[in-house]
Amino acid sequence: MNRDTRRMLIVPMDHGLSMGPIAGLEDMTMIVNKVAEGGANAVILHKGIVRSGHRGYGRDIGLILHLSGSTSLGPDPLGKVPVATVEEAIKLGADAISVHINVGAPNEPEQLRSFGEVAEICAGWGMPLLAMMYPRGPKVKSEHDPAMVAHAARVGGELGADIIKTNYTGNINSFKKVVRGCPVPVVVAGGPKMATDRDVLEMASEATKAGGAGVSIGRNVFQHRNPVGMVRALAKIVHEETSVEQAMRELKR
Repeated sequence: MNRDTRRMLIVPMDHGLSMGPIAGLEDMTMIVNKVAEGGANAVILHKGIVRSGHRGYGRDIGLILHLSGSTSLGPDPLGKVPVATVEEAIKLGADAISVHINVGAPNEPEQLRSFGEVAEICAGWGMPLLAMMYPRGPKVKSEHDPAMVAHAARVGGELGADIIKTNYTGNINSFKKVVRGCPVPVVVAGGPKMATDRDVLEMASEATKAGGAGVSIGRNVFQHRNPVGMVRALAKIVHEETSVEQAMRELKR
């Protein structure tokens, strides 16, 4: 987290476990260095990527080690399970850890139990915990429904997360309610690849105006034709509160 603005620009790159080597994540060292060059505060990675050498050179960047996993090929892709430990994250030099909880998934009880255990271990070590909290499951009609997003975010705060990552609800007023209802900072997720750059930047701008603590955007950064420029543009919005128009200029540099 930027110490001056108290906001974060995170680029999650944990997609390889769930989706395979998708576009943008074939060469992990190269893309991590690009987002670091652009000014991202942290990346989210799985332990194998860190052990195999995810950095080559250049600017420092925070490391958040992801502890949850499932694949799109499994019987229930929503069924996240632990695939790493807090102690492994400490050994790898991580600055924080993250977990993924699908509130409403068929195995929600197991996910919540694991979350609670991880939160207790993190508290014992003084390790910051980011929780990716999404309303997903048979009872969830829309993952962006304000009431459901607010509920999911609150679950994360109730169980001991230090930072919540969740879906944007579509407008400033509804996302304000999500932020107000959560006892810890909330960052907005980027979701699938968006139609235009402006869409990405407008979402980031609205989320911060609503009181959000920043963004955690993956595919809309690492699959961009200019990842460095997109990170710079997002940083302008998140940390400097510039307009979308001003931020767009970073994509032309």
